Amino acid sequence: MNTRTITIIVLLTLTALLIGACGQQDAPVCLGTSEDAIIDLECREITFAVENAYLPFNYIDASTSEPGGWDYVTMEEICTRLHCTPVFEEAAWDGMIQAVADGQFDMAGDGITITEERDEIVDFSDGYLDLQQRLLVRLGEDRFSTIEEFVANPEWLLGTQVSTTNYETAIEYLPEDRISAFEQFPFAIQALIAGDVDAVMIDAVVGLGYMGENADQVELIGAGITSEELGFCFPNGSDLVEPINAALVSMRADGTLNNINEQFFGPDFDVTYDDIEE
Repeated sequence: MNTRTITIIVLLTLTALLIGACGQQDAPVCLGTSEDAIIDLECREITFAVENAYLPFNYIDASTSEPGGWDYVTMEEICTRLHCTPVFEEAAWDGMIQAVADGQFDMAGDGITITEERDEIVDFSDGYLDLQQRLLVRLGEDRFSTIEEFVANPEWLLGTQVSTTNYETAIEYLPEDRISAFEQFPFAIQALIAGDVDAVMIDAVVGLGYMGENADQVELIGAGITSEELGFCFPNGSDLVEPINAALVSMRADGTLNNINEQFFGPDFDVTYDDIEE
């Protein structure tokens, strides 16, 4: 064995050690069995886009570096019923839906609201959750209690996340110069607590997560401003829509979907943004 060969072996060994040290995720695993599958996808790998920074849908635990959230549990249950392999891939929210439309992912979670505009470029599953948008404010806010009262004062600023239906709802009520659009909701919440914005337009279930983290600083007020349905999105014409819908129907029928919703959207969910990697 010559010196060059030894050097190559050493380099390959060091590379393998470095990869292991960086915490590579385990290889994707096929779930379920052909015998029990509602529709047998024969261990097909399904790439599933998640932001990994959107409680309670998806996150990375800061103490363990393990992923978690509604998207992970639900997609793993779906694959158990369809005999498929979930492959979770992190993607920025801004551009995620277009990336699915372009075929970069087989589908996406992340609490996507079903809208007519989005339906033009992607296909949607059946809705899996109805939710409302509400105003998140600093604790003790007494200047306004409804979106109409907020709109009436031209000095008040509203925060939200860019490229969301929350932003689309905001511009229905306010001119753009009264809206501060942030890359992620944690930045909008920080701006709210700091007094840089006067309220944040947010999905109620997500707002509850921030209330748990900042119970002494923020609260949700007023009635729901909109009522919307969430669904998974797929490239147009995807052959996955039918089996995913079949799995969701099965999960509703036996109570599994309701149990998962209670786990992540109920009062016992206690993971906060302090607990996750950002």
